[in-house]
Amino acid sequence: MSPTLSEYPGPALPLADLRDAWLVLSKSDRADGFRILKRSDAEEFFLGLSAGDMAELLHALPEKERRVWVRLLAPDDAADLLQSAPGEDRDKLLSCLDDPTRKEVTALMAYEEDEAGGLMNPRFARVRPDMRVDEAVSYLRLQARENLETIYYVYVADEQQHLLGVVSFRELFIAKPDTHVRDVMATDLITVGEEVHQEQVGHLFSDAGLMAIPVVDAEGRIKGIVTVDDIVDVVQEEATEDAQKFGGMEALEEPYLQIALTRMIKKRGGWLAALFLGEMLTASAMAFFEDEIARAVVLALFVPLIISSGGNSGSQASTLVIRAMALGEVRLRDWWRVVRREVAVGLALGSMLGLIGFVRIVAWQAVSPIYGPHYLRVAETVLISLVGVVMFGTIAGSVLPFVLRKFGFDPASASAPFVATLVDVTGLVIYFTVGSVMLRGTLL
Repeated sequence: MSPTLSEYPGPALPLADLRDAWLVLSKSDRADGFRILKRSDAEEFFLGLSAGDMAELLHALPEKERRVWVRLLAPDDAADLLQSAPGEDRDKLLSCLDDPTRKEVTALMAYEEDEAGGLMNPRFARVRPDMRVDEAVSYLRLQARENLETIYYVYVADEQQHLLGVVSFRELFIAKPDTHVRDVMATDLITVGEEVHQEQVGHLFSDAGLMAIPVVDAEGRIKGIVTVDDIVDVVQEEATEDAQKFGGMEALEEPYLQIALTRMIKKRGGWLAALFLGEMLTASAMAFFEDEIARAVVLALFVPLIISSGGNSGSQASTLVIRAMALGEVRLRDWWRVVRREVAVGLALGSMLGLIGFVRIVAWQAVSPIYGPHYLRVAETVLISLVGVVMFGTIAGSVLPFVLRKFGFDPASASAPFVATLVDVTGLVIYFTVGSVMLRGTLL
């Protein structure tokens, strides 16, 4: 049962208390708690909410109050809010905005959420190239008072809004007042297209080290700017999505404690069922080698060792390659270089694990002779199998992301559980095939 706010007496609720209790409060109690915050605290709290939480909170507020809070948002934040709101609430929220902002938000919503156009803020500091510096500074003061949320750089555009250059505040302030803007602006520009994916925008920020990047259309007209605080949210979102996919499930797209239980089960159940069906092939492989297992029961003792080593090595390789792809360090054309490296790595790691397994079997036999008179053959079987299985695991784990990317899928779907399931089956085939060769004439 959701808690109530009866434990918070007094005219105003402490901001820290509402933050602590927010996740476990009911929707009505969230609205009640928000309404008894001090105005300054309420603004800070509201602007710090996710778009989904904002939409839920506004839905619970009276229309007059809703209008006040919606108008606090910059156009890009308002567009995120509308995209997170239920369909029946969108027109109501849109009507709360003034006409100029409504037009800006409507234009932003034409873009996909994960495109640069969907991230950008259409309000930015702009001046004309033929302005004198003193005119530009006065004009910027006027813009800042009216509608600018952030001012990192000043962009220079002509009458058709073609981006011509950029100038820093420092350059404006130190320039002579009668100097023209075109004489102090920089023309070596870093821009991004409207339809560029947010992940690529994040890489551009990382490489360029800028606080804001202008978004331009195909004709070079500036449409808005993406700021570094926008991209921080994107990086967190992308990292969360990839981490969840690595775990063998669909991305939740909502905070863990807020997602409905049925949706949680649906998100996790599909992949879990697919992985379970894949693991059933392991049982089929075991059944295929039933005679070998019956005659050499000692082989069954090392099955968990073999398949877990292959799965672990494959998961390592997959994770490294997927991360390298996400950072732009590896591209599709690099697949052969990656495979060659992983063959060498797999051989070295497999040999290391194989030698550890060999020594362990020999040493244990000296203490407790449980592996029988042919223990050396068993130890050799484990050694050779581990080399083969670990090599296959590293190769499979490194190649699978390239295959998925080639066919247009998200490489993060080559998650650790998926690779482990694939390697489990092939690991058993490799192990028992090596065993049937090495132990022929002795145990088999």
